[in-house]
Amino acid sequence: MLALSTGIVHAEDTLKPFALARTASGEMSAAVAETKQKLEQAGFEVVGEYSPYANATIIAVTNDVLKQNAAKSEFGGFGAVQRVTLTEVEGQVQIAYTNPTYFAHAYRMEGDLAQVTQSLQQALGHESDYGPDEGLTPKELRKYHYKWLMPYFTNQLELASHSNHQAAVEAVEKALAEEKGGVSQVYGVEIPGGEETVFGVHMTTDCSGDEYIMSRIDFKDVRSTGHLPYEMVVRGDTVYTLPAEFRIAISFPDLSMMGSNSFASIMCAPSAIETALTEAAGGQIESSGW
Repeated sequence: MLALSTGIVHAEDTLKPFALARTASGEMSAAVAETKQKLEQAGFEVVGEYSPYANATIIAVTNDVLKQNAAKSEFGGFGAVQRVTLTEVEGQVQIAYTNPTYFAHAYRMEGDLAQVTQSLQQALGHESDYGPDEGLTPKELRKYHYKWLMPYFTNQLELASHSNHQAAVEAVEKALAEEKGGVSQVYGVEIPGGEETVFGVHMTTDCSGDEYIMSRIDFKDVRSTGHLPYEMVVRGDTVYTLPAEFRIAISFPDLSMMGSNSFASIMCAPSAIETALTEAAGGQIESSGW
């Protein structure tokens, strides 16, 4: 109990992707304003906010610890921003956040971000961790893939290449402003000390859409809204994203392959997401020849 309350994670402990801070009554707007105030008082910077669909608000936050740890980690941009979510379910607002320590291990970062986990718990509260029925150990997360032949974290997708880092960032910003591929910007954060920038994005088109995907797989009593938004990382002159078979699975590791509310129900999503984000990266969609 002491280990959990102080944010310390031992090798044998299991982790879950999300934490429920509390459940509140009242207006969503008031809960959002109060939550943002608590985050800012705790030293977090709000870098983006959006409502991907009705009754859900996502607040994207970072701080110096997150950005400095990202700078020390290969593709650390994927773990530089945490998500705080407010989801109205049956008249109650579930206030939750991503578990920084879980994603630090899943994204193979240098540190375990226990300090950030503790800061979120102190700022917002902590009733329970949730997501899969059984958690994953740090060792399991660092080598995670959903099934045999499915991608690992290291199998990032290359969406587009440009002449240099600045050109790549500008190409992404332009494409997102024009909502290419039905994709728009939620946040953009530059990682210090190197040529790496992470963008969080809102997707709206068909099988790639936030609402389409979450309406089919986010079905438990406590919602996993913090899966969103999806990320693109500009590293050097190249724009990358994580394959959906990894990026969705790491938020929903116990999701079944077949049946209702399963990966089969979003079978079209991986290719649709790659296509949408390629357009959002300023890349070219290869013709199938048909």
